[in-house]
Amino acid sequence: MAQSDPLYQRIASELREQIRTGTIKAGDRLPTEVELRDQYDVSRNTVRLALAMLQNEGMISSVQGKGTIVREQIMLTYHAAWAESRDRNASDQTDAFYAEMKAQGRTGEYRDFEMRIKSASPHLAARLGVEEGDSLVSRAISRYADGEPFSLQDSYYPMDIAQACGLLTPHDVPGGVIRAMAKKGHEEIGYVDELTTRMPTPDEARKLGGLGSGTPVLVYVRTTYSDARPLRLTLTIFAGDRNRVVYEIGDLQAYVPAENGASK
Repeated sequence: MAQSDPLYQRIASELREQIRTGTIKAGDRLPTEVELRDQYDVSRNTVRLALAMLQNEGMISSVQGKGTIVREQIMLTYHAAWAESRDRNASDQTDAFYAEMKAQGRTGEYRDFEMRIKSASPHLAARLGVEEGDSLVSRAISRYADGEPFSLQDSYYPMDIAQACGLLTPHDVPGGVIRAMAKKGHEEIGYVDELTTRMPTPDEARKLGGLGSGTPVLVYVRTTYSDARPLRLTLTIFAGDRNRVVYEIGDLQAYVPAENGASK
C-alpha cells in the first residue's frame, strides 16, 4: 500500500496481511485499541477506523468480554452442475447438500424448516409458468456446515405439483423432493441458473451468522424444468465471504479439484 494512503488503511492492510498469512490465526485476539495506538503511534480514532474496515470485510468481530477476535474464514464449495444429480441417483436417504458437505470433510445440518403457502409474485409467476396470485408452496430451510451458517434456501413449487408429490408437509420429504417429484412423473431434465450479488437484508445478515456490514451475499436462483413445464424455483442466499459456486462442464479427465473442493 502506498505511503500516501491514509494511516488507518495502512494499519488495516498490515493487520489483514497478518491474518491472511496466519501470523494472527482464527480465534486469536487482536491487540487492544490502546496497544495498537501505541504500536503505530496514531490516534484512537485512526485505530478504530482501521478495525472498522476489517470488521466490514468480515475478517474480525467484536466479542463482549473477549475483545476483537479474528473470524475463521472457511471457504465452502457448492458444485452447481452436479450436486443435485446426487439427489436423483443416491441409493440412500442422503440428499445433495449432505453429500456435498461429506465430500468436503464437513458435517451438514438443516435447521429452521418452514413450509408456507404464498401468492405468486410477478417474478415467481413468470418463472414458474403460473398466473400472478396463484398459490405456491414454499419450503425454506437454513443450512449449516460444522455448526456454522452456510446458506439460506427457499424453494417454490406450483400448487398442483406440491399436492401430487406430497410437499404440503411441515417436515423433510423422505428421499428428497427431486426424487419424490420424479416418482410422480415430474422429472427434472434441465435447469436455468441466475447468479447475482447484493448487500444482505438485516434478517439475512443475522441468519448467516452476523455478516460484516460490508460483506455481500451471493444470490443463486435455479429454475428447473421437465419436458413440459417449469417445476421448481430455488432461491439460495450464500454468505459472500465464505462460499463459492463451481460449475464442472465437459470432458474433465485431466481435472484436479481446487483446494477445499471435492472430486466426483
